[in-house]
Amino acid sequence: MKRRGFLLLLPALFVAGCGKKQRLAAIPAASPVLAFGDSVTFGTGAAPGEDWPTLLAGMTGWNIRNAGLPGDTAEAGKARLVPLLEHPVPTLVIITIGGNDFLRRRPANAVKEDLRQMIHSSQAVGGRVVLVGVPELSLLAVVAGKPADSPIYAQLAREEGVLVIPDVFSNILGQPDLCADRIHPNAQGYRQLATGIHAGLRGAGLVP
Repeated sequence: MKRRGFLLLLPALFVAGCGKKQRLAAIPAASPVLAFGDSVTFGTGAAPGEDWPTLLAGMTGWNIRNAGLPGDTAEAGKARLVPLLEHPVPTLVIITIGGNDFLRRRPANAVKEDLRQMIHSSQAVGGRVVLVGVPELSLLAVVAGKPADSPIYAQLAREEGVLVIPDVFSNILGQPDLCADRIHPNAQGYRQLATGIHAGLRGAGLVP
């Protein structure tokens, strides 16, 4: 297996407390799952049906609702999320957002608190939460081809006791052949993103 594929298939998982891997109760097939985010969740850069929530639904058998909105931010998304947590109440909420906030130079701590509010809103209705790490893009990182997750995602995982799947999105953005542009995967990239998220979920025991 190529090193690139190996890295994408083995994302580390963090939980609150000691940071050790933890196996959780599996989520059955056909369970309602909400994928919440921006254009990367929506699937910008690929054809309809090639977005990662659709691909992940095929891998898990879950009923995944794609709630990606191009241009959305964590600042605005914390209010948009609330009505999406009703009818049906999701068993799992996968949150992949924050990139547009970083591009607009919002302070990382402010983005972190918006994400924390999303976690609390999801947990208030009984939903489990998984964060997917998002890179805090900079000109230097883009030029060097080495974007890295903002540390706020791992911090929130420890502080709030939720799972985070790190590095998968950042690794994709570091490989031009997997990207439609500098901030969006292409069809192959979205497949890699879905595969990496699935591997992380399975490693935690959430996938049967």
